[in-house]
Amino acid sequence: MQASRHAGPATLPIGSDADLAWVRQQVRQTAAELGFGLVQQTKIVTAASELARNTLVHGGGGHVRITPLDAGQSHGLRLDFVDTGPGIRDLDQALTDGYTSGGGLGLGLSGAKRLVQEFEVDSRPGEGTTVTVTAWATVVPPSRTVP
Repeated sequence: MQASRHAGPATLPIGSDADLAWVRQQVRQTAAELGFGLVQQTKIVTAASELARNTLVHGGGGHVRITPLDAGQSHGLRLDFVDTGPGIRDLDQALTDGYTSGGGLGLGLSGAKRLVQEFEVDSRPGEGTTVTVTAWATVVPPSRTVP
């Protein structure tokens, strides 16, 4: 798998609510450019919104790296959310639906995981967290002509 022919990776800061809006906008724009349908765009933007907010609120801020992917006929989007905050003490618990450490609905990590095809968390107490998600655009096969 390689970087796409589309624009290369972009790194955006996550340090304020305004940054959250900018991340959502850039993820949607990149997904649209890669051929993601409207439902797919909504899923990846929703996941990005949840993860960016977690980066800001629980990680004390950080950044997201947005990387277009090209795997031949398939195009995808990888998002790496990185912070240097306190880390996640109990990852299994944090990935459980309904668990919340911040008074929300408890669907952030687990909800984001359900919205993408690939999901990975690397968290070390006292060192920070990196959450990497990847979504792939579904390519609709061209219609066949009947002879």
